Amino acid sequence: MPAPRPFTSAGHGDLAHIGIALSHGFTGSPVSMQAWAEYLAEQGFSVSLPLLPGHGTSWQDLARTRWQQWYSAFEDSYSQLAAQCDVVFAAGLSMGGTLALRLAQHHPVAGVAVVNPALSFSDPRARYSGLLKYVLKSVPAIGDDIKLAGVTEGAYGRTPVAAVHQLSKLFSDTVAGLPAVRVPTLVFRSSIDRVVPETSMLALRSGIGTQDLEVLTLENSYHVATMDNDAAQIFERSAHFFREHAGGQ
Repeated sequence: MPAPRPFTSAGHGDLAHIGIALSHGFTGSPVSMQAWAEYLAEQGFSVSLPLLPGHGTSWQDLARTRWQQWYSAFEDSYSQLAAQCDVVFAAGLSMGGTLALRLAQHHPVAGVAVVNPALSFSDPRARYSGLLKYVLKSVPAIGDDIKLAGVTEGAYGRTPVAAVHQLSKLFSDTVAGLPAVRVPTLVFRSSIDRVVPETSMLALRSGIGTQDLEVLTLENSYHVATMDNDAAQIFERSAHFFREHAGGQ
């Protein structure tokens, strides 16, 4: 498995003016998004995939970060693309999808493409993470929910409870701002996802401001679908979505 590191591409040809800001998920790293980023770069898009603060090192590092730091790193990627591209899209996996939806609330992105976006928790203990973090430092990992055998995203072996508390704050902030998301939005949703519950999709459908919402079901992948059996479908359909909604520029 490659080492977790950021990925950027200046793009080439007729699609270089279209930027794609990508984000990985909670406790993960760009490894889970590398193939998607490389596919888009090969197509000619300008791409930026940051390594979020507290990720790609140790769960103890993640425990010391705040959600605003994760968002700021993703926002910086967007800003760098916006400085060189005519249009920029936001995309992400899981919490990366959360960040993409929040970015669309505060910046003029051309559209949003997300995979199993997280807006709620499946574990009921998460609502008490603000208190639990003082007595429980970490819980078992949530990574590698992948149907395809032999594939790993290299996520942390433990999940820091303090970071779960930060994630809950990000969820609340993002859900409250969903009405401000008024751009075309494409969602890839795995039929079986053992990390992000269906309440996340209910929150998205009921709260989002756009009328242009398309949800595509992934029948042969689990949560980390960007590394699973339906990855090619995600890559190809998202590239079509980006070209379609780039405004003819």
